Amino acid sequence: MSEKQKRIEPNIRSAIEAIIDLVAPANKAGVQQSDVDDHQRRLLVAEMVATSLRLLDDKLTIGELRLVRQALREMRAGFTMFDRYRTLRKIAIFGSARTPRDHPDYVAAFQFSRLLATRGWMAITGAGPGIMQAGIEGPTPEQSFGLSIRLPFEDKPNPVIANDPKLLKFRYYFTRKLAFMGNADAVAAFPGGFGTQDELFEALTLIQCGRNAVVPIVLIEGNSPDGTPGGYWKKWERFVRDSMHDAGWISPEDEDLYCIAKSPLAAADIVTQFYRRYQSSRYVDDLFVIRLDTPLPSNACAQLDSEFSELLASGGFLQGNHLDGDDVPEGTARVWFRHNRKYFGLVRRLIDRINALPRVSNI
Repeated sequence: MSEKQKRIEPNIRSAIEAIIDLVAPANKAGVQQSDVDDHQRRLLVAEMVATSLRLLDDKLTIGELRLVRQALREMRAGFTMFDRYRTLRKIAIFGSARTPRDHPDYVAAFQFSRLLATRGWMAITGAGPGIMQAGIEGPTPEQSFGLSIRLPFEDKPNPVIANDPKLLKFRYYFTRKLAFMGNADAVAAFPGGFGTQDELFEALTLIQCGRNAVVPIVLIEGNSPDGTPGGYWKKWERFVRDSMHDAGWISPEDEDLYCIAKSPLAAADIVTQFYRRYQSSRYVDDLFVIRLDTPLPSNACAQLDSEFSELLASGGFLQGNHLDGDDVPEGTARVWFRHNRKYFGLVRRLIDRINALPRVSNI
């Protein structure tokens, strides 16, 4: 920060805080958790406003300023929309816009999204034709989000989602990808071209590097007219193994981050079984905390210590229904361990193991 910025910072801060008070007066009542959260939000917004003001001194071009403005607008629209449906599970569906309606992949996408809708899930797709339209038609628009992208050759959303309030329009791919992965509890990919592969590898990379929560990724395609699998994903997997795994560019456990499903029904089962016991996960300081619907058997942690020692930075697996710093309701079953922040494919395997352990009524 320059000397000039240091001198004017207190004045800028006071002015920003005054504006925030005009827009959203602070709650002066007793200090509750909601008040603490509100104070933190106000501080973060103040920092964003200060950063925006500094762009004037940075002498950005008009084009760069327009990019920042539009990206902020798109992120706000996405956060606001999805926040209304926070409690519902959602799946991101990727696939080609060129898939015709009578193609087996289109039929499979329709069947898969319909199956998940009957299990209470919502679908997040692009708003174009092909697999995206099938992913909306299956569950119906009421259970779907359409994330359109401005393209020179595809300027209108498909007719199924065109007039739905859950249609979001994006100019930039990076804000659109944030809306996809920031809200998806699972990912399904159908055959497609560069765009589909970009979205799929983005999901795999974010999870592999620990930048996104571990979620199930299923790869699906329709059967050919004679009933045999199309072969798209087997060829893709062969490329991954021959050109990435064998060369050492990915680790063996990275292949656990995805699963090639034999059918739409099998894919739907993979997605929903992932949440059989597992709820969510997060870091609390250096602890990786896994929230559960039901506790594990009393001897489970010893089993996990033995089977997943590669994940441990130190110590072992512990479980309980209280952990300082984890902001979920008291009494939620949890398992936690000091994670070395590596091997997220193995974390995916750990979640499968936790889901498969016998159910008990209490810890």
